[in-house]
Amino acid sequence: MNSFNSAKSALYKKIETAGDLMAFSFRYFREAFKPPFEIKEIFKQFYILILKSLPLVSITGLILGLTLALQLKPTLGKFGAESLIPSLLSVSIFREIGPIIISLICAGKMGSAIGAELGSMKVTEQIAAMEVSAVRPFRYLVVSRVTAAIIGVPLLIIYADSLSILGGFIALKLQSDISIPLYISLAFDVLGFGDIVPSLLKTFAFGFTIGIVGSYKGYNCSRGTESVGMAANSAVVLSSLLIILLDMIAVQISSLF
Repeated sequence: MNSFNSAKSALYKKIETAGDLMAFSFRYFREAFKPPFEIKEIFKQFYILILKSLPLVSITGLILGLTLALQLKPTLGKFGAESLIPSLLSVSIFREIGPIIISLICAGKMGSAIGAELGSMKVTEQIAAMEVSAVRPFRYLVVSRVTAAIIGVPLLIIYADSLSILGGFIALKLQSDISIPLYISLAFDVLGFGDIVPSLLKTFAFGFTIGIVGSYKGYNCSRGTESVGMAANSAVVLSSLLIILLDMIAVQISSLF
């Protein structure tokens, strides 16, 4: 009976957290379109969250293309279909692998950073001090970070996808004499409207998820220094889970069209 009650209370807590996160998200949309806009803070967070993630994203994107090309070559070589490697590489990267892998990387780096920063501000009562001084901390702290993530994550994914295609060319060039015009032609001729647009649209949802979950966990952090680490950790776990769920939903929706 005790285990049943504990499981029941845990379920209620999860449902309550989901409801609070939805209310937090709706509050973002209410505040995001009300002037005055924190343009300067958005650019600052864009630099902190997005531009400082470029080295990690660059390495990940390049290695992703290299690895996929090296994995595809021996497999397709058995069937004499090595010419299909560029097209398979581009479709898999642009449609699925690139967005999901880079989004998970961003969730780990950006989500933890947002959760830890806002959590430390909550614990040290800086957010309460901002409320007393009529600064409107939600707009200054949350809206700016979520907006920067919504804009920046798709740009990072497009950048990483391009590097992945380059990595695939490097891998093939090391093992064959394929020219870059031929490689680009084979890689992009198979891509269509249905490959690019749905994958691009869902990256905005991924960026919103990373920003809103990290902000929610940090903004609602409880007292104590341990809660800051818990907020950062739970932000990464929850945002990663939601990204995978959103990707599954996006795939199902795009398959209908």
